[in-house]
Amino acid sequence: MKWLEMSTENCTIQRTLDVVGEKWTLLILRDAFNGVRRFDDFRRHVGLSEAVLADRLRKLVAAGVLQTVPYQEQGNRTRNEYRLTRKGRDLWPVLVALRQWGETYAADPEGPVLDIRHSDCGAPVHVVVECSGEHAPLTPAEVSVLPGPAARPRT
Repeated sequence: MKWLEMSTENCTIQRTLDVVGEKWTLLILRDAFNGVRRFDDFRRHVGLSEAVLADRLRKLVAAGVLQTVPYQEQGNRTRNEYRLTRKGRDLWPVLVALRQWGETYAADPEGPVLDIRHSDCGAPVHVVVECSGEHAPLTPAEVSVLPGPAARPRT
């Protein structure tokens, strides 16, 4: 059977895109991988409306990509932080691949905004999610993300 003859109803790419295939969702995940946890921080940094952000976060929690963890600052009501689950952390290579593709084909002329490197040896991390030294595949906890030459202060 040829590809054009096959049904794509149960295509895993399509099913994955049903969960994470929307621009704002990928930007929320980008921020979650870089330590953003709170609703207001996502809203300010990603720059989308409260309604859209609430909808995307709800969908990511329902899909098991994020989980809510309650926190309470003194004098305020209990609120939720959003943390990546194992299922969410498993999307890390996808975002690394998108970033790498973007640095090749849609880069800022000044260079990368983020410089993703292996924490232990300092070598750059590539789409294969291995450092350029002789290390096994890496997890997000094993790399350092630092501002690159094109990083600008937020105004």
